[in-house]
Amino acid sequence: MIVAIDIGNTRIKWGVRRKEESAHPGVWDDYGTLSTARAEELEEVAGNWPKNARVVLCNVAGPKVAATVEALLAARGLQPHWLVAAESVCGLRNSYENPRQLGADRWAALIGARSLDIGACLVVCAGTATTIDYLDSGGVFHGGMILPGLGLMRAALASGTAQLTLMEGSPELPPEPPGVWPKNTHDAIERGCIAAQTGAIEHLRRGLPEESTLVLSGGAASRLMPHLNVQARLVEKLALEGLFHFALTLA
Repeated sequence: MIVAIDIGNTRIKWGVRRKEESAHPGVWDDYGTLSTARAEELEEVAGNWPKNARVVLCNVAGPKVAATVEALLAARGLQPHWLVAAESVCGLRNSYENPRQLGADRWAALIGARSLDIGACLVVCAGTATTIDYLDSGGVFHGGMILPGLGLMRAALASGTAQLTLMEGSPELPPEPPGVWPKNTHDAIERGCIAAQTGAIEHLRRGLPEESTLVLSGGAASRLMPHLNVQARLVEKLALEGLFHFALTLA
């Protein structure tokens, strides 16, 4: 049994899958999330995992959270295996100037994208931050970009202005045709933030070979998907997929 844990800035995501299910992406025997600020609650969840489970993790929430998670896993008799970016793994090659500087969550998502066997792809993970990374058909990661996620964009406006309060726009805000403009401030903020996100994604997609696949994942992915003017493939739990396939390479 493999347990994959993605420790993000806002949420901890975990999934459990049998090793023999490697050919079934997206299928998890168990899955859950909790707030990163309440990482200690993972100990209770871990009580349901087999003692011989192979636990693989990636972490971008800092060493304090990592130490908390490692200690609670040890209390359950589980040995953690941490994924960190490297020069190569799982058929990937990292072209970052300093390979280990790449965020472990981005590295996990790239492994997940590579496991889909879809060739060249632009990998977008829309979470607390939005990352946009290019992986060619040979498995070479060429680099990428990072911008504030939807929530951070809204929060920046709220904290940096006197009259723009922190609030989402209409929850089911549909794409609007050209020439139709938001008629209230909250929708204006929401559409502005979405336009910034999708505009960056579409700008980078235009510069890639036509056969490249746009892969979209992360908590805000479904929010962005309807507003994209380019075809995209929505893949849930992409970083967990990458962690699962990394686990298969461990002795």
